[in-house]
Amino acid sequence: MSILKEFYGKEVVPALRERFKYKNVMQVPRLQKIVLNMALSHEKINKDRKIVDEAISALTAITGQKAVATKAKNAIANFKLREGMSIGAKVTLHGENMWEFLYRLINIALPRVRDFRGIPQRGFDRNGNYSLGIKEQTVFAEIDIEKVTQTLGMDIIFVTSAKTDEEGRALLETLGLPFRKQETKSGEKH
Repeated sequence: MSILKEFYGKEVVPALRERFKYKNVMQVPRLQKIVLNMALSHEKINKDRKIVDEAISALTAITGQKAVATKAKNAIANFKLREGMSIGAKVTLHGENMWEFLYRLINIALPRVRDFRGIPQRGFDRNGNYSLGIKEQTVFAEIDIEKVTQTLGMDIIFVTSAKTDEEGRALLETLGLPFRKQETKSGEKH
């Protein structure tokens, strides 16, 4: 069992239950899945068709799970895109893979981000889910920097069972995601 999953059961559930006064343990928000997505620009795709394969192999190395190519739904002549053309890669993590990835993200990848001061709090969608953007794949220890030909960014989406952003933020904060402290107009941090 993952360290973080065990931590969720022993520490996070009781803390959230007390904070939000849940009567039933099933009301406590939980992390349902993590989706990683690499959307590539049409310039990169038209210049080098193998960039999609590189994105797939990068996501597969990072997550330990096979990534799939995402396809264009519509043809756009101005961007030289045809319907069904590969335009990126994605992978959805559940269960043990999800918990292992989250542990590595919090303890290894995020501290390697240059000038890291925490992740922004503005990525919530009003339903307790959170989106985070990472500018380069090289912050993950699984990526061999010698083999990287282009810098690829990615979106990481945390899907929770929380009903509100406050519950979702509390869940992710308690799990260990390092959110940036918000500053008020007077300059003090909250």
